[in-house]
Amino acid sequence: MARKRGSDIRPEFGGSAGPRVAIAALLFAASFALAGCVQSNSAAEPSASPKPASASPIPTPSSTSTAIPVYDPAGSAAENLAYFNLVGHALLDHDEGANGRTIVDYFVAHGFDKKNMEITPDKTSIGLAAWNIEFSVKVNGTCLIGQAGNVKFESTTAPVMSTGKCLIGETRTINW
Repeated sequence: MARKRGSDIRPEFGGSAGPRVAIAALLFAASFALAGCVQSNSAAEPSASPKPASASPIPTPSSTSTAIPVYDPAGSAAENLAYFNLVGHALLDHDEGANGRTIVDYFVAHGFDKKNMEITPDKTSIGLAAWNIEFSVKVNGTCLIGQAGNVKFESTTAPVMSTGKCLIGETRTINW
């Protein structure tokens, strides 16, 4: 169909609305199908109230529970990692802002030897609070390494470095 100059220049769709309705219906149905793929947190358990960062006892096993890890001073880092994680989560899942002294004291109160520990400073070189604090415990030639801060609590094991240390970089003196 020819158009005259100056006439209405809206595009002509002509025909029935069938294809447009079909596409709209398809998009509508797809949105409901995809909505079923989204996980809702509405049924999530309420968060636990924070616990004080005291040296509270770690739970002991009962006849109905699974085995709770214990510290084995004669074991390797890998053998003690589950206990290290238990202690770390008990403190740091409830006190993300724990400082280095609190971390060291808490781990010592739960059986780790302070003389085998290393920890990075609480403050940056310009005096700001460190986003993360790394700490370690040397256990029979291996290292338990933890990180606390904006990552909450993370851990790993590693061999002792040739320097005899577990952590690279600046560490603070643990003299309390």
